[in-house]
Amino acid sequence: MQDVVLFDGVCNFCNASVQFIIKHDPKGHFRFTPLQSEAGQAILKQLGMNTMEFDSVVLYSAGRAHTNTGAALRIARRLSGGWPLMYYLFFPVPYFIRDLVYKLISKYRYRWFGRRESCMMPSPEIRARFL
Repeated sequence: MQDVVLFDGVCNFCNASVQFIIKHDPKGHFRFTPLQSEAGQAILKQLGMNTMEFDSVVLYSAGRAHTNTGAALRIARRLSGGWPLMYYLFFPVPYFIRDLVYKLISKYRYRWFGRRESCMMPSPEIRARFL
């Protein structure tokens, strides 16, 4: 079963992160959907998560939701190259320490990286990877 990455579709940093994941996921393990999309909203509702405020990537895997660094590190573990090493280096660190940096970036991501007026439209080459 493929894992689903739910991301803030209007966030430039989040969109760049999705492009990075796609580039480093040659086996096509991950599928994607913006948190704001119909599919994203349905998954969030199913999980009992907030459908209005988007401050974290959400990894939906095996019926469970992972957020913040828990999601990011689980994603890194599946990527090609040296990225899985990030999981093994940082996952043992208590989440409340790891998430301090994540939440700081999340808080200022629009100011630092900008935002779009609407969610990204995937190119025809990667459209099949989106819900």
